[in-house]
Amino acid sequence: MSRTFSNDVEAADALAAQYRELKREIAQVVVGQEDVVRLVLTAIFCQGHSLLVGVPGLAKTLLVQTIANALELQFKRVQFTPDLMPSDIVGAETLDKERNFHFVKGPIFANIVLADEINRTPPKTQAALLEAMQEYAVTISGQRYVLPRPFFVLATQNPIEQEGTYPLPEAQLDRFMFNILLNYPSYDQEVSIVKNTTADLTGGVRKILSGEDIAHIQHLVRRVPVADNVVEYAVRLTHFTRPGTEGSAVANEYLEWGAGPRASQFLVLGAKCNALINGKYSPDIEDVQAIAKPVLRHRIIRNFKAEADGVTVDDIINKLMNS
Repeated sequence: MSRTFSNDVEAADALAAQYRELKREIAQVVVGQEDVVRLVLTAIFCQGHSLLVGVPGLAKTLLVQTIANALELQFKRVQFTPDLMPSDIVGAETLDKERNFHFVKGPIFANIVLADEINRTPPKTQAALLEAMQEYAVTISGQRYVLPRPFFVLATQNPIEQEGTYPLPEAQLDRFMFNILLNYPSYDQEVSIVKNTTADLTGGVRKILSGEDIAHIQHLVRRVPVADNVVEYAVRLTHFTRPGTEGSAVANEYLEWGAGPRASQFLVLGAKCNALINGKYSPDIEDVQAIAKPVLRHRIIRNFKAEADGVTVDDIINKLMNS
């Protein structure tokens, strides 16, 4: 992707080929989780952030680090704990021997920042990421510092251990393009994982794309043409998540709160990228549906009836897509 292309069609073909190569390289280290890899790469190509939710031991950290290596990006990991302070993330001003203040950059000054177990730290520290995720900059003592580009936050959460955790506020959840669920590996995949991790094997991944390549891809994704009916479907899908909307029986029955306009934007943007990596030059409704669940599942809130009836968020999204 480092070379220039005469037109967007040629660049799109190259991206599809590079995506297949990326998947092969990542699969050498991370067994399974193909859908998760697709969604994380889609978010990166769309200049979005992702929340990865899964039980311990599903290789969330390994996955993020492997993707960072394959993309030749600077990677920093922050372990979120109850005593973590905002300055531990963004940095702080320190006094030197000459009594001058100097800003010492925190780990957020990287291309990919892994916020490990983000819900284990109090809201004050969680909020330190808000400006960085939206503005790609941080403000310290009135001074604004621009973050390196490309910049992505990939945060992890443990869905089963809730003691001592602080749920992310909806304003911060909305900053994440995707909420990606990681499932247990299949039997055959787990056999491969055990064989690979209990043997004396060393290996890594080749560098497939650079930061400059990713910047070009992000611009390419935004230039992808979209038919009006696809945009209208994405907006209608978001619109029907809002209770009180005429014709949305699903939302009126099961939802307390619906998704905002950012969901429509991410549905269209994600559909564009999903089309490109699958060798298409323009998205269709199936591309919107392919990324609908990770876009919507953290932006809608179930009501008491849905919880009492055992209707999950993904069940509701399926009903909305089929209505």
